[in-house]
Amino acid sequence: MSTPTTPPPSSQELEAEVLRTRADLAAAIDELTTRLSPSYQASRIAREAKQAASDAGAMATGAFGNKNGPAQDPRRARNAKILIGATLGLVVLGTAVAVTAVLRRARG
Repeated sequence: MSTPTTPPPSSQELEAEVLRTRADLAAAIDELTTRLSPSYQASRIAREAKQAASDAGAMATGAFGNKNGPAQDPRRARNAKILIGATLGLVVLGTAVAVTAVLRRARG
């Protein structure tokens, strides 16, 4: 009983495989470099903040549940809710500071 053996790859096949591997590796490195660059991260965060502001506006006007609204994407809905909560928190904090300042002036 002999076991069938596959012939070793030719030098051209090996060279082609090495070139494919190099191209795949270069593409992976380029993608990682892009994802880790500070400018890419900053633009991604700015884009998400703009989207959250738009989604928060949609929530306020009642257009939240439409086809393209954030209700279809849980992450977008969460970001919009966080933005609304942060905005309300800042309004409450500003109001408390203003009232405190007025009361302190009134007391003398």
